[in-house]
Amino acid sequence: MSRRARPVLLPLLLAAACSSAPPLTFEPSTVGVAIHAPDGSLFAEYRTDGMRGPVLWPLCATGGATVTRAFPLAEVAGERRDHPHHESCWFTHGAVNGIDFWAGKGGVVAVGKPRIEAGCNRLTQDSEWRAEDGTLVCRDQRVLEFAVDGDTRTIDYAVTVTGDDEVRFGDTKEGTMALRLRSEFCLDGPDAAGSIRNSAGDVDKAAWGKPARWVAYSAALDGVPHTVAMFDSPSNHGHPTHWHARGYGLFAANPFGLHDFTRAPRGTGDLVVAPGGALELRYRIWIRRGPVADAAIEAAWQEFAAGAAAVDGHRTGR
Repeated sequence: MSRRARPVLLPLLLAAACSSAPPLTFEPSTVGVAIHAPDGSLFAEYRTDGMRGPVLWPLCATGGATVTRAFPLAEVAGERRDHPHHESCWFTHGAVNGIDFWAGKGGVVAVGKPRIEAGCNRLTQDSEWRAEDGTLVCRDQRVLEFAVDGDTRTIDYAVTVTGDDEVRFGDTKEGTMALRLRSEFCLDGPDAAGSIRNSAGDVDKAAWGKPARWVAYSAALDGVPHTVAMFDSPSNHGHPTHWHARGYGLFAANPFGLHDFTRAPRGTGDLVVAPGGALELRYRIWIRRGPVADAAIEAAWQEFAAGAAAVDGHRTGR
């Protein structure tokens, strides 16, 4: 049986006011906006030239190491070239009103230029999801908030999806909030030296399809330990979400793919957003340079969850 998203008429707000994080620098680039840390080093580049819509590439840790795969946005010798639709960091889904936006049968198109709130380290983008014939399927608004705290860098990534007509997110593993990491984070293949764990205690390939508050990949880059994690907000549909976490460096939070992940009957994970309603999803991408224990990742998730609860309380007047 299909589920329905609650009706929401206002766009998602990440926070009532700007955070107290150190200010970052947002500079226009030929493909979007380059975001620099307080020390001047590159943190990320927000790009509107992705095949699946707006993407972030590269994503860089403190110290300068790039943590996401370059292909297909750039060529790096020896890097894996599978799955050309895996574009570093992106949001889309493989069945929206029956259209496979994940594999590129439809397109997510940025509308206008991103809006920058430099004092809040925040970037907002409106987008349209269109079928191959140009038909409008739905819209989204993405709000990205960047922060740097010593050896930790974070991106809070919030998406609000709305439609003039009914929007159905289908039950498929191909989605949704996704990262494709560089080869060292993989479990096998050239340069692979990675490990995977989640908040439920599953490790490596056992993390695929499992529900968890967070998933983290770790590897040494140039001899230095690095960890890249993604956090699922407790306010999200389907929390704790299931994870499309693969040994070749893909991991994606996907609350819809219940048939593939749990062997539930097909369509169990479908979610319908009614006309005038909205689907709101919120994640945090967490990048740490240096060794880190699972307890520290869990503590970081708890901090994120508390912040999300505070935002929800502000929006509902609690």
